[in-house]
Amino acid sequence: MDHEAKRKRSELSMNPQIERDREMIVEARKKGKGALTGAFVRLSGPGWLQSAITLGGGSLSSSMYLGILGGFAFLWLQPLAMVAGIIMLSAISYVTLSTDETPLKAINRHVNPVLGWGWLLASMAANIVWSIPQYSLGIASLRQNLFQGLLGENGALGGAGMYVAALIVLCIAMSASMLYSIGGKGARIFDILVKCLVGTTVVCFVAVVVRLLMTGQIQFREILNGFMFHTKLLSEPVKAFADQIAHVAPAYQDFWANMIVGQQRDVMISAGATAVGINMTFLLPYSMLRKGWDREFRGLAIFDLSTGLFFPFLIATSCVVIAAASQFHGVAAPGLLGETDAQGTPIRPASNLVGPYDELLGERVEAELGAEAYAALSPGELQARKSALPEADRTVAAMIVRRDAFNLAAALAPITGDKFARYVFGLGVMGMATGAATMLTLINGLCFCALLDVPARGWQQRVGMFMPAIAIVVPLYWKGAQMWLAVPTSVFCMTLLPFAYLSFFLLMNQRKYLGADTPTGVKRILWNILMVFSCLLACVGAFWSIYSKLQGPKTALVIGGFLVLVVIGHFLRKSWYPETET
Repeated sequence: MDHEAKRKRSELSMNPQIERDREMIVEARKKGKGALTGAFVRLSGPGWLQSAITLGGGSLSSSMYLGILGGFAFLWLQPLAMVAGIIMLSAISYVTLSTDETPLKAINRHVNPVLGWGWLLASMAANIVWSIPQYSLGIASLRQNLFQGLLGENGALGGAGMYVAALIVLCIAMSASMLYSIGGKGARIFDILVKCLVGTTVVCFVAVVVRLLMTGQIQFREILNGFMFHTKLLSEPVKAFADQIAHVAPAYQDFWANMIVGQQRDVMISAGATAVGINMTFLLPYSMLRKGWDREFRGLAIFDLSTGLFFPFLIATSCVVIAAASQFHGVAAPGLLGETDAQGTPIRPASNLVGPYDELLGERVEAELGAEAYAALSPGELQARKSALPEADRTVAAMIVRRDAFNLAAALAPITGDKFARYVFGLGVMGMATGAATMLTLINGLCFCALLDVPARGWQQRVGMFMPAIAIVVPLYWKGAQMWLAVPTSVFCMTLLPFAYLSFFLLMNQRKYLGADTPTGVKRILWNILMVFSCLLACVGAFWSIYSKLQGPKTALVIGGFLVLVVIGHFLRKSWYPETET
């Protein structure tokens, strides 16, 4: 055990609050399961921190696009990914609370320094990359839902509204994370705020779905069917799109089918990656150590993850999928096809959909002419080609165009009322975005301190916490659907997840490290079956992410290069830490 870990553990062991919590668990365990559950509810915490980060822009965006592309058909996906994630997070909590060595040093000393440093650097990269959609959604929520008249595109502040909204989101994230970093009362206040934020977010989205059920817009039976897995969803468009593609000229049916399937795969990967991201695997052990938990708290850790993480995530993401599916799945965005209302007045399309719709038509024209001929077209000729496309093609494009949170709120307005849709949905989006941005800021502070091998406090932590703020530049200049930013960033982060899963899987099975705490017998078999299941899902998702973006030989080169680094790291570990080989 390193000196810093010894000192920290000694301080925490003398903390009266930690001792009272430990005694509460011991006494409750003697009284039975009911008393133990009550104690666990009172002492929960890190699981709610995990909820705050997983219920962010990535989860919201993935859920929304799952609903748009698959209707209710993909409701099974995110709960499955979360179960796999909770299995590994439970293993991480078991390993961390069974020893006195910090996780990064444990991986470097007992597994492989390439995996350890890769875990740390990948977590830092994920913190910055995933901050992009959080800031994007927070800004969009303020401008499009909550304060449209002041900060919106045509609001009182004009063009400055974008920058004011960005500053508000950034200030909320930094202030909340600073509150946690000071420890003591600040950390307790932060825990309460996180629970309230997660709870408010869940309630907002549940309220929308309840209203949809009450008005008959959706049926409960349809929702239950959505939790059933169908293998064909991995290789072909769902029925609503397949039926429309059948009306397209045969020469271009594969073009639309491949585009939709590609988007389905990206969103599925995104949904899996945002359920449990690699940076969450870094936050969990360090947040537990910060609270002073040890082996007596292992049961609490698993309970905390199951309640504070799984149930809020399941309810909130499912409700977003359901709401988006009810309004957008298989439906052309109004106004893009030249429709008119009952009085014959042309319906005006949402301004944020015109550009993406036009790009889809451009891709269809390019598929017809070829890249060289397409590039030679003048703007007028290109527009004429787009306008001349058959209605069937234009309809498919209008069905898959990327909607935003504002579009969903507007679509729900006739059902729930304009104020309810705009402000309740906007509040939920804002809660998700700012909560996740706060946690990403906090995690990066922990990561940076671990990188420098210093305690998580002082100027080093604050520098690390400010690093993700650079991500706020991207949404200020991004012109596409704001929510779609979360999809490509999540696909990128999915490639990093196996770093963490593999590291803790190996630690869990290393008797030299865990000693008497190493699971044995049936428990060992069960742990390994569950962990192998989670690791395989993560590896399949990572491979799919790499292959879909790089294709063929480049995929083999990336994976092969990583394996070479792991082998080198294995021999370096033996020379750096010879005592672990005895």
